[in-house]
Amino acid sequence: MDFKYSTALYLIAGAVILFVLAQSVFFLIKAYKQGRTLGLDKSKLRNAITSSALFTIPSALSILATIIALVPALGPVIPWVRLSVIGNLMYETTAAEAAMEAFGHEGGMAVAVSDPEVYAGVAWVMTLGICFSLVILPFLAKPLHKKILQAGKKEAPKAEATENAPADGKKKRSLNGFINDFATPAIFIGLIGAFIARAIIGSGKPETFGDGAGVLSIITLVVAIVVSIALEVLAKKLKLAWLEPFVMPIGMIIAMVAAIVFFNILPEEIAMLEWRG
Repeated sequence: MDFKYSTALYLIAGAVILFVLAQSVFFLIKAYKQGRTLGLDKSKLRNAITSSALFTIPSALSILATIIALVPALGPVIPWVRLSVIGNLMYETTAAEAAMEAFGHEGGMAVAVSDPEVYAGVAWVMTLGICFSLVILPFLAKPLHKKILQAGKKEAPKAEATENAPADGKKKRSLNGFINDFATPAIFIGLIGAFIARAIIGSGKPETFGDGAGVLSIITLVVAIVVSIALEVLAKKLKLAWLEPFVMPIGMIIAMVAAIVFFNILPEEIAMLEWRG
């Protein structure tokens, strides 16, 4: 198991993280100088930097929670690198679990990967999969952006006509409205639904223990949902706009803590009970 904690692996990961940090500092300095060239006040630039730094805290908490979830199986290095560059919560866990299942690894994220070949294969799947966005964007970003702008220009008169239409008239939906109101939420709900289904029914392999389909998975799921809903209601009732970005990371962390607490206070036969796995 030492290969997951080798000095060479930490050095490679450290080099990647230092490069990302150096890149961030480089563009921060360039942006600040450009702002001063344009005549922006120093206090406004400092406020922009401070607010941007604070805005990253919710994302950082979500990333930390995901790293904690991946560490038992993959150790700290690969999750740290993946989620410090262009990784994200949903992709990394899904890619890691899919690769583990393909290699025949039993136990899911709760069981440590002890085979270096499996570990390397999982790392490749997690890395290559997310890199497609970097490969595709240079070719598709500009044409796609043009199409969106063209669609927006065509729909602007329609939207204006709809706003000026009588109250009892039928409102026509625009493409942008459909994407914002239906398509994007539907995709997000679908991804969340996949994780919820996994927590309830497991991997579908009855011989595998620890695949996340049992009493603790349901407790974790319920706690995360209840905490998230409570925080959303609290943010809206008290008009705490700053709280909204923290809802998901706080819900994840409290759910993880709840899983640890219930694992220690429940009788072993209940805490370890799994109906799938």
